[in-house]
Amino acid sequence: MSAPVYLDHAATTPVAAEVRAAMLPFLGEVFGNPSSAHATGRAAREAVDEARARVASALGCAPAEVVFTSGGTEADNLALRGALDRHASRGRHLVVTAIEHDAVLKTAEELAGWGRCEVTVVPCDRHGVVDPEAVGDAVRADTVLVSVMLANNEVGTVQDVAAAAEAARRRNPAVLVHTDAVQALGRLPVDVRALGVDMASITAHKVYGPKGAGALYVRRGVPVAAQVSGGGQERARRSGTENVAAIAGLAAAVGLVEAEREREMPRLARLSERLVEGVLEGVPDAVLTGRGAPRLPSFATFAFAGVETEMLLTLLDRQGIEASGGSACSSGAHMPSHVLLAMGLPPGVAGGALRCTLGRATTADEVDLAAREIVAAVTRLRSAASVV
Repeated sequence: MSAPVYLDHAATTPVAAEVRAAMLPFLGEVFGNPSSAHATGRAAREAVDEARARVASALGCAPAEVVFTSGGTEADNLALRGALDRHASRGRHLVVTAIEHDAVLKTAEELAGWGRCEVTVVPCDRHGVVDPEAVGDAVRADTVLVSVMLANNEVGTVQDVAAAAEAARRRNPAVLVHTDAVQALGRLPVDVRALGVDMASITAHKVYGPKGAGALYVRRGVPVAAQVSGGGQERARRSGTENVAAIAGLAAAVGLVEAEREREMPRLARLSERLVEGVLEGVPDAVLTGRGAPRLPSFATFAFAGVETEMLLTLLDRQGIEASGGSACSSGAHMPSHVLLAMGLPPGVAGGALRCTLGRATTADEVDLAAREIVAAVTRLRSAASVV
């Protein structure tokens, strides 16, 4: 059997050979603890410092503003929980959007459930776009933090974070602004100064790096309360002995995708459009979710009425097509995506979601095969449903 066609890069990406090579020394001879003062420890510290500088260069910030974490989820949690804990004297109101990743939405809901904050959820339109002015209108005098993701993880829509930040600060100049830039990194420019954010989350495994490595940009002068206490690593913002190999892998991955972005994204845009055309030709009533909005070039996302995502993915997997129904973090939940419901899709349509996300190794032949198999699977499932 031929190798599967992998169209789930928004869930995770294969670790690039260049990244593995960058990590290997720290799994062998360069094994020191970065906090140790001897030569072996100093070699590890130099690697961490170099990685911090490389990540900072990609984000357009100072190295001291980069806090290494275990990934995007921890970075999002540190932003929300850390801001709320540190700035509780200013208020306890959070503003998030309806299309945020669960690492933001569920964290906000949990904090509200404990009585630690109030949450306002700003809706999106049918294209999955949030109005920046609506974000500003939700801000109050007691708002501590606003969180607006840069690119959505389920349909790939891109938000005008800079405009949302400006609107928020018009209402409350002291409000902090965070963006989840996990999906945007390597696909869009992520310049934290141009975005006007105080905090931004990234992770390695979406950009051909290792799982378990990420970072939170925290603007200089913005204190956040540490959520992990201990030895005071990461300038006391995130304690714990640094995972030097993973951090080196994060830096190598960021450098790789940034170097390739301007030539790779147009290629992926062409392939995504080819996939869309193939599917819509065979299933004319398919809903192309996010159509009409700016979105990541590597995304081709659909919803099919009368089809259950779980069954569709099972059929595609049998044919060697690996995709997802939305967020991989909630793939076990047999319910329509909160993002698609927020976009106004009826549950009967949202329940037939399919997310195809392309990557560095994706070819035109793979896209054509995937389109044929998607059409065949949808046709088969609808035929079976009509018989029943």
